[in-house]
This record gives sequence, structure tokens and C-alpha cells, in this order.
Amino acid sequence: MAEALASYYVLGGEVGINPTTGEPEILCSNGGVEFLEAVADVELRELNLNDPYQSIAKFVSMKRHGVFAIQVTELKCGSLVVGCTFDHRIADAYSMNMFLLSWAGISRTDVPISYVPSFKRSLLDPRLPLIIDSSIDQLYMPITSLTVPQEITNPDNILTSRIYYIKADVLEKLQTLASNGTGKRTKLESFSAFLWKLLAKHAATDSVLLTKNSKLGIVVDGRKKLMEQEENCNYFGNVLSVPFGEQRIDDLIHKPLSWVTDEVHKLLESTMTKDHFLNLIDWIETRRPIPVISRIYGTGFNDGPVFVVSSGKSFPVTRIDFGWGSPVFGSYHLPRGSRAGYVMTMPSKVETDGAGDWMVYLHLTKGQLRFIEQEAAHVFNPVDNDYLKI
Repeated sequence: MAEALASYYVLGGEVGINPTTGEPEILCSNGGVEFLEAVADVELRELNLNDPYQSIAKFVSMKRHGVFAIQVTELKCGSLVVGCTFDHRIADAYSMNMFLLSWAGISRTDVPISYVPSFKRSLLDPRLPLIIDSSIDQLYMPITSLTVPQEITNPDNILTSRIYYIKADVLEKLQTLASNGTGKRTKLESFSAFLWKLLAKHAATDSVLLTKNSKLGIVVDGRKKLMEQEENCNYFGNVLSVPFGEQRIDDLIHKPLSWVTDEVHKLLESTMTKDHFLNLIDWIETRRPIPVISRIYGTGFNDGPVFVVSSGKSFPVTRIDFGWGSPVFGSYHLPRGSRAGYVMTMPSKVETDGAGDWMVYLHLTKGQLRFIEQEAAHVFNPVDNDYLKI
């Protein structure tokens, strides 16, 4: 760990406020990371991994200070659970994947770290003169514009999480249906559209929501676009954008899956460009020192369903080997307190090739999850020990 932190020294620092600008900044204080050792009187096969708040959450410590915290828990059967918490302002999942692979590699061998991080901050410098794209105003807003969250009185509207797996052949069928007559769409586009339709159908059970719109956001990584001239894409930080689209619930329900998938494709097509990220950087520069946030997180519960999809296909679960073998399970985890639904797709440990099964982490309302399990049980299978071969 200490050797890995020598290269990823940012993780051993802390976030402070610059007294001149009033903005957060990283203080590379060499303070180290919080490292907690724990034991649990439970066996791996007894964990309910389908319900993260009854299992995973217990092995992820709350970060009290600094940027990064780790909890290593030994189970009664001898298994180890490694849980990590990090400050998302400082790093995104891509950055943490690089660190985990480097940390695991150093633990196994004496070779140098696998991924040397780049802290070339100039990649995110604004252009001079600034080029202001007014369309960014439709996607982002100052964080001061966020309203106070409404009190949730209906238990079905409480956000919670579940983890499912989707078989490879089911994903292929979804992709075929979603690509009907429109050119082949990606699995992520097809899955996002399918889930968007499902949540719209659930909203239609409430006559008040039937006339509303629904919003879908998709997390886009800008590394490859901004680092076209670089030898690698090992920039460590947060280089994400969350563009979103909005459609009438009635259209999402009654129009074919291929139409919904086309709308998802258009959303991504307009933002997966270098210009989008350069425009976003310039726009943020005009708002400093006030932090900004995607407008999709400013939606209230009286609006239609709102959720964000993120692709975790690069999650290297099978390669995070500390010397005792490949993990039998790995997942991202979202703590309570989110203002919108969140969905993370990940490669399954059972099928490791690109065309294999998916693990899907759904952070949605209790009512939405119950509806999904009733209406799409042929797609969403609860993760259990039989599937994971524990």
C-alpha cells in the first residue's frame, strides 16, 4: 500500500479550502489513508449480495477525513473483503481502477506499478479566449441552485439498491431488438433504453406522473477525447460529464424500443466529443469559485422518473489479485443520500469476455425495483451464491 501511494500520492492527502480563491484544493500532506482491519462472524456464502445495504455496505467504512479510506474484513470462513471509499471530487472510477490494479500488482510481485498515473492538470485548462456554448446551461447549473430535497412520505419512493446479473444471450436479444432498422446500437444504449421504458411503465401506474417527462443521464468519460495527443490515458482525476435527455412518459411507453434507443444514441452522439468537454471546461471557468452539478440531480420526486446510467465495463474485478487469487465477486457501491436513481453496469466475474454476462447495480426506488422484478424477471436475475459459485 505504501509503495502504491508513493505514485498515487494524492490519495494520501486531504481536501482544504484555498483562502485566496475560496475553492477546494488538494493538500498533498502525506497524511496517509484511513486503513481499518475488521472481523465479521459470518461466512461469505451467508451474505445476501443481492441487497448491498445488507451486505456490501457493512464492509465499506465511512471516510472521516482525507481522500481515501480502506476497510479489510476477515470473514469466519477465512475470506477477505476489501472495501474502498474515495472522494469523487478527486477521482472517478477509472482513476480508482488504475490504483487498485497497481496496488494488487505490487502486492504480488516486485515489479513497478502497472499504471503510472498522470497529474497533468493542464489537460483541463480553459481555452483563451473562452468559448462559451450556451447549450451547457441546459445540462449544468451552480450547486447553489439545488433545492432542499423533499421529504419522502411514500415508502415506495425511498431509494435503495439491488444487484442483478443479466445473461449474455439476453443482452444480445435486447441489442437486436433495439437495433431494428436503425443500425447496430451498443449494449449500453440498448440496455439503457430498455430500462427507460420499464421505469416509464412503472410511472404510468401513477396517474399524476403519467403526464410528466422522464430523464435519463449517461456518464461519459472525456479522457480519450482530451488526451488524443497523449501516449496513454492514465490521467488521474475526475474527467466525467453527465449529459441527459428528456422524453414524455407516454412516448417512452408506446413507441418501440428501437425509437427509445435512437434517442439514447443521439444523446451520446452529441456529447462524446472533444468539443463538448472543452466547452464544459470553459463554462465551468465562468462559474468559479461556485461548484457546478448536472441539472439531472435537481429534479424533484414530483417529476417523472430520473436516473443516471454509468458503464463500469472497465472494472477489472478479475485482475485485482493481491496474491491469493482472483476475487469471486466485486462491485461498485452507492451510499445512501443520492438525489436520483443510479445504475452501474459491470462485467460479471462468471463471464469475463466482452460478450459475456453483466452484473448490474440498480439504485432505484423500492417501488421501481419491485416493478422491475415483476415485469422483467427474464432479464434481471438476483445475484446469488449459485450464480457466483460460492
